[in-house]
Amino acid sequence: MDTAWIQVFVLTLTECVAPAGKTVCQERELELQFLTEGDCKAALEQLVRAKDALDNVIVDMGRSGCSPSAREHATFASLDELAAAVEDKTAFREPAADQAPAATRASHLSRLDSLKTCEETKGVAPCKIGEIIIEAASDEPDSKPVEVWRRDR
Repeated sequence: MDTAWIQVFVLTLTECVAPAGKTVCQERELELQFLTEGDCKAALEQLVRAKDALDNVIVDMGRSGCSPSAREHATFASLDELAAAVEDKTAFREPAADQAPAATRASHLSRLDSLKTCEETKGVAPCKIGEIIIEAASDEPDSKPVEVWRRDR
């Protein structure tokens, strides 16, 4: 096993959120990592669009964006070497060879069209907020409510 530096793009979203009924907001920062700049920028656009739709969130665009960075990761010469390195870790599993392909933009939009908003379902997943799909917490048939913050009017 060796280590290598790989390029990643860090999405930083700085926002101020006011809980329902409050006039003072609390600043918080979210960081996500992406392998491509395009994915990072697309996620940033969707997050900003979703946050702009909320009355109780202010996004600081001057401190939000995508920036290149690098992360150190373990690299393995083969799957056998990887399996030997993690054989004592029960959480590791190799992906199935017949695994369904990743969702495409078209399949995402198709699923988005078939869902009701979280407001319409009173927070029961699956539902949508803008272009973001909120999934149920587990694969159980009975969906659990999702907490969605809204400003009291």
